[in-house]
Amino acid sequence: MVTRDSVLACIQPVLEPTLKHSLIDLGLVRDIVVKEAHVSMSIVLHPGSMEQSASVEQNLKRALIGIDVTNPHFRFRAMTDAEKTEADSKVQPAAQASEKQAPPVKGHGEGLESHTILHPESGVEFIAIASGKGGVGKSTVTVNLAAALARQGKRVGLIDSDIYGFSVPDMMGIEERPEQVGNKIKPVERFGVKVISMGFFVEDNSPIVWRGPMLGKMLRNFFAEIEWGELDFLLLDLPPGTGDVALDVHQMIPQSKEIIVTTPHATAAFVAARAGAMAIKTNHEIIGVVENMSYYESKETGTREYVFGRGGGGKLAETLNTVLLAQFPLGAPDNHPSEPDYSPSVYKADSEIGKEYLQLAQAVIERCGK
Repeated sequence: MVTRDSVLACIQPVLEPTLKHSLIDLGLVRDIVVKEAHVSMSIVLHPGSMEQSASVEQNLKRALIGIDVTNPHFRFRAMTDAEKTEADSKVQPAAQASEKQAPPVKGHGEGLESHTILHPESGVEFIAIASGKGGVGKSTVTVNLAAALARQGKRVGLIDSDIYGFSVPDMMGIEERPEQVGNKIKPVERFGVKVISMGFFVEDNSPIVWRGPMLGKMLRNFFAEIEWGELDFLLLDLPPGTGDVALDVHQMIPQSKEIIVTTPHATAAFVAARAGAMAIKTNHEIIGVVENMSYYESKETGTREYVFGRGGGGKLAETLNTVLLAQFPLGAPDNHPSEPDYSPSVYKADSEIGKEYLQLAQAVIERCGK
């Protein structure tokens, strides 16, 4: 159900073009009428912004997509002199406070979120784990790579960016929820990895029924509102494909690198090439390809069966002009629920596949120059 509060919450990030502050915070949204899914309102703009009213209207419409508003109607007018004086009085103290609280950071990242890990000078190495399609074991690779990096002594964070299909908490055996400390949220730590996921904020495995803009807003919250502390690596388990979240990640973190996960099946590798092409088009470095479910090895005879074919990972790496980092067999960790550090999907460090993940982690560290 669309309400006045939900409308205000959605358009909160929309800025007045000249004053560079939220329309809501400046009190420039007037005469809001909400009737079922129909919304109308008046927008007051700085005189210098009136020529940009069409752009503001588009920003407002995009912001409202997430709550299924039908044909919103906006009326625009210029500020009176009194309204301009009032708006200026709100902007100046906010700007002065911002300057005192956050000294400018020098360098090419100026103007970005200098107080967050998103800033290029934060020192964090962002690695997005992507795939062309679901079911290739991308999340399994992500959680095991994160654990392996932590076992190598690195400070590691993990964002479960698959907001619709979140699975990382369950895969890592996490049962507790994040704690709020002041105005920040402390991520859950497991196997030395700091983890945040949409799954922590959903009750009873409920479905997420959101459209694109709301996904980007939640993802930005995962960066800005979480108390990550000092990190060497932050891994992002992306949803499969090249949708909204993947695009948001590429836009938010232009310095991020990417690992593409595929199975050896030719079709899976063909589809995965699209995810790689997206990284290339947005000028993101592809560290390499991981081929998962490469074969099944019999515990009795040691015979390998190539149930999904052969060669897909190598061909994909060749197509993307990168390297094949690892090939993992089809299987699952031999973990028992009675163990204190039980998880359904994280291999022990001394297991055969656990050792292979340590080799993958070392390769990633070397390719990132860390």
